[in-house]
Amino acid sequence: MTASASTRPEQDQARAVADRLRARDLKLAYGERVVVDGLDFEVAGGTITAVIGPNGCGKSTLLRAFGRLLAPQRGEVLLDGKKIHKMSTKEVARVLGVLPQSPAAPEGLTVADLVARGRHPHQSWYRQWSSDDESAVAEALAMTGIGDLAERTLDELSGGQRQRAWLSMALAQGTDLLLLDEPTTYLDLSHQVDVLELVGRLHDESGRTVVMVLHDLNLAARYADRLVAMKDGAVVASGEPGEVLTEELLADVFDLRARVIPDPVAGTPMVVPIGGRRAGEGSGAQP
Repeated sequence: MTASASTRPEQDQARAVADRLRARDLKLAYGERVVVDGLDFEVAGGTITAVIGPNGCGKSTLLRAFGRLLAPQRGEVLLDGKKIHKMSTKEVARVLGVLPQSPAAPEGLTVADLVARGRHPHQSWYRQWSSDDESAVAEALAMTGIGDLAERTLDELSGGQRQRAWLSMALAQGTDLLLLDEPTTYLDLSHQVDVLELVGRLHDESGRTVVMVLHDLNLAARYADRLVAMKDGAVVASGEPGEVLTEELLADVFDLRARVIPDPVAGTPMVVPIGGRRAGEGSGAQP
């Protein structure tokens, strides 16, 4: 056996740990409907990764598998080198916080009670509610700017306020790995920027690893270190925003005719739509 061959298992293990999350030959389905098949995907520690792609391409399904909410029909997901579906729910929740796309809560639940649920993974029969939990909840509410809504019920809130309440719960878990499925849904542009600025601060100040599904390509390019573009359940491009957001990719993945120019503020790629690719074909329109 050669030296390189003998060290390969150790190298694979080291890489699996460096990659906070890793999918191998993943097949995901809802009943007979296969959404993802044969997918490989790595999330490096200490990065912000934005998953982009058209509706129905498998972005949210992939995040559900990463969050242990959907078991793969084939392949595996590794969390810090461990098979995630072999880990207990509480063990995963101490490491990984998840904000799903359409979360639901019992009727009449207050914002404070919802956010407090983020502390459950840290409690047990010998460790009940503590001042640390109280501080974590207060900090999470402050981070999302909804401390004044703590005693209101979720039913009373606007869609954007509810979204920030759910984000607060994920933050209260105190994990250093976050999965956010469309965290800016229902938010106006100002609050979208607020949430993504918060994600950036969490990354910069504490090295949190974040994976988020975003629809706004320009915001994804501005706030993510890495973009992963999906189409028909497969990864078609992965890398820094400038490498992924090309006019060719936009035409292929999004069926969009567009120009990509530097963002005048951030210098990141900015997509300027011209029109749907098919709509422009044969119309005589000039690019």
